[in-house]
Amino acid sequence: MNSAARDVCYEERPTSTALPSAEVQRTVWITGSGSAAVTRQSLTLYGRASGCEVMRFDLAAVGSLKLCCLTVLLAVLMLPVLRRLGLRAFSMASDSYSSGTHSAAFVTCPNDTVAKELARGIVEKKLAACVNIVPQITSVYEWQGKIEEDSEVLLMIKTRSSKIPALAEYVRSNHPYEVAEVISLPIDQGNPPYLKWIGDVVPE
Repeated sequence: MNSAARDVCYEERPTSTALPSAEVQRTVWITGSGSAAVTRQSLTLYGRASGCEVMRFDLAAVGSLKLCCLTVLLAVLMLPVLRRLGLRAFSMASDSYSSGTHSAAFVTCPNDTVAKELARGIVEKKLAACVNIVPQITSVYEWQGKIEEDSEVLLMIKTRSSKIPALAEYVRSNHPYEVAEVISLPIDQGNPPYLKWIGDVVPE
């Protein structure tokens, strides 16, 4: 320990006031420019030393107090985060989704014009919550005994599974193809708020 950086005050007192010649107990008060510096976990100081007030000082208790204050501070700082996580967990639990309630349907169109007209009509009639238009796909298929290759536009439609029959009927009635493609796949799981939104937009 660097003695130049600290002041050391000593006090000697008898261990028993009844025996003047009793063994002397020595206590040490160590101070520094910043905070108390000691080589032991706990040091008890009392009495007066060199005219300076010396108080009973338990470093272990101070360490516990600092730890307590730090814990309280961290709890206060983490409160908004924990609140958001709790609300999100509650929302996910309360908006549970049953697998297969909604479906993703696929329809191919000959061009952008037909695709946009179908997409808008489907959403306006509440047959789907959303239709994505995927341009410039290439389809290779067999038609009337020949292998064909065409450039098409794909519609990806999100709706309730119960709406698929009405959706297929609407596409057949408004599609230029003799045999329009309408296929669907049940949605097993996904983002709960998004799945809830589909259910809110598309009625039963």
